[in-house]
Amino acid sequence: MPHSRSTQTPIAAIAGITQKNASLPLKPRDFRKFFVPVFQYKAQREDQTLIRGTETGDSARDVRDKLRNDGLVVIELVPHKTADTSKTTRKSTGWQLPRNRQWPQFVATFTGDLSTLLAVGVPLLESLDTLIKQYSGVYANSLMVLRDRVVRGQSLAEAMKQQPAVYDILCTSMVEVGENTGNLDEVLGQLSHFKRRSLEFRDRLIGAILYPMIVLTVSMMVTVFLMTIVVPMLLQNLLDAGRPLPWPTRLLKAGSELLLTHGWWLGIVLVTATVLAVMFLRTSPGKSIWYSCLLRIPILGDVSRKQEISRVALVVATLLKSGVEFLNAIEIAGRTTKNVLLIHALERCRQSINEGRDVGDVMGEQSFFPPMVVQVFSVGQSSGRLGEMLFRLAEDYDSQVQSASNRLSAVLEPLLIVGLSLFVGFILFATLLPILEAGNVLN
Repeated sequence: MPHSRSTQTPIAAIAGITQKNASLPLKPRDFRKFFVPVFQYKAQREDQTLIRGTETGDSARDVRDKLRNDGLVVIELVPHKTADTSKTTRKSTGWQLPRNRQWPQFVATFTGDLSTLLAVGVPLLESLDTLIKQYSGVYANSLMVLRDRVVRGQSLAEAMKQQPAVYDILCTSMVEVGENTGNLDEVLGQLSHFKRRSLEFRDRLIGAILYPMIVLTVSMMVTVFLMTIVVPMLLQNLLDAGRPLPWPTRLLKAGSELLLTHGWWLGIVLVTATVLAVMFLRTSPGKSIWYSCLLRIPILGDVSRKQEISRVALVVATLLKSGVEFLNAIEIAGRTTKNVLLIHALERCRQSINEGRDVGDVMGEQSFFPPMVVQVFSVGQSSGRLGEMLFRLAEDYDSQVQSASNRLSAVLEPLLIVGLSLFVGFILFATLLPILEAGNVLN
């Protein structure tokens, strides 16, 4: 069993200073004096048993002195592989870990591995030591900070709350419930399963729109190339002939001249409009308008609604299974979605249920929820099987979303290809038409 120290380590002291002086900005050079290396050791106890573990210290001599004071004979002491003294370590063990799109994948894997180790009887600190060796870079540094806070007396949930960029409200709430009820391994397994399903949702959505977006991007590039390079060369010969151009050719010529003359200005206006639109959509009114319009789009709106409901149903079901109260589960579920319409609907439901109203009546008043969802919540609450029924609802809607996404992708792909083909065909028609008319006149 690896050795663990109960005294406050320098990294823990840094964490404490962080909480007390969170408002004081620190420069990178100020942080260097707080950086403490981590060493990996192999030592022998008085009963001749060998142990392995990690320990922090200002130097190798400092770590050896600490271990000797604990009655250990140091056999091997090397810098920890993940304890890189580069700027990566200093950044990742700083006041706030950086946001990273790979954190959800890391949390899904980490919670699953930790659940397995705890289930077979490995203590928490020993499990964290084992997992630290399994990761590298910023992930291992995150676990080292997590372990150090647990060593100094914090619960695992409290330590996770101090890394909000890594562990969201759902993760910390479930871990806290698992620690209070004594089934942390089971709760971590449920959390890992949920995180993996959420990643599947995201990957499925990206996969559905990736190919159409590639086709659309290529279409725009081909359009700009044809209108600015190919078309002017073809039209120049027709203009040199001095014959009047038919209307398709004149239309093509006007579009080409517009891009050649004002192309840069059009590009700047387009980029500026896109940036302003994105900034507006990040505001509360912008989000409300965006999601209201999205829900009105045929097929896509239904897919978006069912995907959000499926996610919320899965969150609530997972929390209920972990022992979280229904009202708290509704509140946490509202924080896991970005759809402001659903957030407002859940908040109104939570407030009305807290006042004593029936869940079915409250949800029926919200236009966001279809009648089937209202019925599932109503029957599940009255029968005491809400968690089980929400799992089934999530699976049903997940299947429907997958089928609809496949159909939508199958429809968009040929439509974009046909649109590109029609545009290229129009260019060929507009350039060949004057040549064909000239041939008819000569005949």
